[in-house]
Amino acid sequence: MMTVHTTRKCRFARLPLFSLLFCGLAAIFGSGSCAAADWPQWLGPQRDGVWRESGILEAFPKDGPKLRWRAEIGGGYAGPAVAEGRVFVHDRLVDDLTDRDKQQNFKRGVIDGIERALCFDEKNGKLLWEIEYDCTYTVSYPAGPRVTPLVHGGKVYFLGAEGNLMCLDAKTGKQRWGRNLRRDFGAKTPLWGFAAHPLIDGDKLICLVGGRNSTVVAFNKNSGKEIWRSLSARELGYCPPMIYEAGGKRQLIIWHPEAVNSLNPENGKVYWTQPFKIRSGLTIATPRKHGDLLFVSAFYNGPMALQLDAEKPAASVLWRGSGRNEKNTDGLHSLMATPFIEGDHIYGVCSYGELRCLELKTGKRIWETFKPTTGGKPIRWGNAFIVKQGDRFFLHNETGDLIIAKLSPAGYEEISRASLLKPTSSYPRRPVVWSHPAFANRSVYARNDKELVCYSLAAEANAAE
Repeated sequence: MMTVHTTRKCRFARLPLFSLLFCGLAAIFGSGSCAAADWPQWLGPQRDGVWRESGILEAFPKDGPKLRWRAEIGGGYAGPAVAEGRVFVHDRLVDDLTDRDKQQNFKRGVIDGIERALCFDEKNGKLLWEIEYDCTYTVSYPAGPRVTPLVHGGKVYFLGAEGNLMCLDAKTGKQRWGRNLRRDFGAKTPLWGFAAHPLIDGDKLICLVGGRNSTVVAFNKNSGKEIWRSLSARELGYCPPMIYEAGGKRQLIIWHPEAVNSLNPENGKVYWTQPFKIRSGLTIATPRKHGDLLFVSAFYNGPMALQLDAEKPAASVLWRGSGRNEKNTDGLHSLMATPFIEGDHIYGVCSYGELRCLELKTGKRIWETFKPTTGGKPIRWGNAFIVKQGDRFFLHNETGDLIIAKLSPAGYEEISRASLLKPTSSYPRRPVVWSHPAFANRSVYARNDKELVCYSLAAEANAAE
């Protein structure tokens, strides 16, 4: 078990441990203890990128939404999780990062530092507890952790960039159990770190791990003991495990850089495998199911739609993109942003920032625009995260803007936008915000490499005074 300890004094000089600023009036929001108002994991309560609260503003005020609070944090790509009146985030502190450290996009370094698990009061941003542990990074893009915390049953689960997996008491931060994936399974840290968001299923915590016959491992969520392990692959990839029902069975979808796989989530036995070799291990975007179709998309290799059998766990290729590479694309070459399927169409961000609409059943491109992502020109890895709310979408782009827009086969219709954060990360050699926000309590929670912010998006709180 890894060693963790609480602290009030930081040994690293890049940031003070904590600085808290209060600003503005408290927003009017729904019950923080209600599950429907929480955002306890990657892509929200149902892991589908849908924000189901009502009473949300139609457009931003002229000066932007009401700032509820902000708190200083360290670096990282891990988005916040919000549950039971608390906000959880994973970060990293180092003495300093040199320009060389920041620009080694496909190379590893050795950089000492600490990772921290942080818990804040949802009402005012006050730090409630923190856990820190030494963590030497060997990854490219060494800003910090990648994985959104997962809150469930009074516990919160954190997975660090170098494979430190821990279960903490959500109220106190006391460690319940911990595993080191590299030590315990002989796993190798992926080039860009452990990044696949774990999944809770019954009494299981399902994680991408690596090592022999342990690409995916189910742990007992209460004890950390292994329940089962499955699959082998040369590279782990970065794609979150997902469970969908098809062919009369609950199917655990594991997409690693060699294939899309369907497993029995109870024992890890393979139902079916569809080969799909992905360059540079870049299986990242969450697989999406709609009806009897399963859609995946990769940066270099593009998209693939699978037809799921209606009678049994099985799948066949319906269509694949024919673009030759990330520059010559015909469909959707996703990197970080999870596509969204609405009706018979797919909306997602392509390799150079193109927000695109495709026909789900054919992969045919209907339209594209750079307006919400790069502002008008192609930029490699240009990004915006997509979340649906009601009949519109909230897009959080890499410049720190939050955009309200309508997405339909007719095109992109921007309603309103506001700046939430400054883009502070320079790893892609331009300033970006590459962390997914959380939407809960009629508010948005977002972070960069310096601060965590909470803005009210409640209609009442943002009404004209």
